[in-house]
Amino acid sequence: MPYDPSAFPPFAVTVDLVVLTVRRHALCALAVRRGEQPFQGRWALPGGFVRPDEDLAQAAARELEEETGLRAHDPAAPAQDNGAHLEQLATYGDPKRDPRMRVVSVAHLALAPDLPAPRAGGDANIARWAPVEELLQQDGYGRDSEPLAPLAFDHAQILADGVERARSKIEYSSLATAFCPPEFTVGELRRVYEAVWGVALDPRNFHRKVTGTPGFLVPAGGTTTRQGGRPAQLFRAGGATLLNPPMLRPEV
Repeated sequence: MPYDPSAFPPFAVTVDLVVLTVRRHALCALAVRRGEQPFQGRWALPGGFVRPDEDLAQAAARELEEETGLRAHDPAAPAQDNGAHLEQLATYGDPKRDPRMRVVSVAHLALAPDLPAPRAGGDANIARWAPVEELLQQDGYGRDSEPLAPLAFDHAQILADGVERARSKIEYSSLATAFCPPEFTVGELRRVYEAVWGVALDPRNFHRKVTGTPGFLVPAGGTTTRQGGRPAQLFRAGGATLLNPPMLRPEV
């Protein structure tokens, strides 16, 4: 028998973005307050429906640029001043995750250095950077004395998965450098690890580990005093993408 598309129920596909950055030494995620139903007034992750003429990567890159002004770059290519690391995270397809219709979401993880204040767009009327621990709480009050509520849809689970992906990948990969500007100090890189993991690290041990893998960090040929104190050497991310041995996350 010929294939009959009408025999199968239609459903929509969206992309949701876990956009992480480090602000004021804390791991923060981009959150938008929904201006429309469903979940009007609730905080959510940025994202939107995939257009008929684009694939998933194109949709995620478009949403990222619309929400942050950032363009995604190839993780294998050198860092760009206005680029962000973007990778596919996971797919979420609970039939009841969206009350409007059957919607499958392909979530993506985006990482970038300290980013400016976001701008709202689409069905969002407010956008802000918020500490991930605050967004994942479901009771109490936030920094602005605002009652906390669960994120809209299943975005709390998506955010938790994205944060865990970042926390686990920086143990063995160069992903932490995506939070840094193109040139950074070992101290600045260490503060990224501390913000993502939520722990304090020994500076000497950290320096030894990240400089012990050949090609993981390469000298940029200059120094900086932007962190105060004596001039510190500047580095760039090198061609080595794996830490060997890995830097295991401290148990807390």
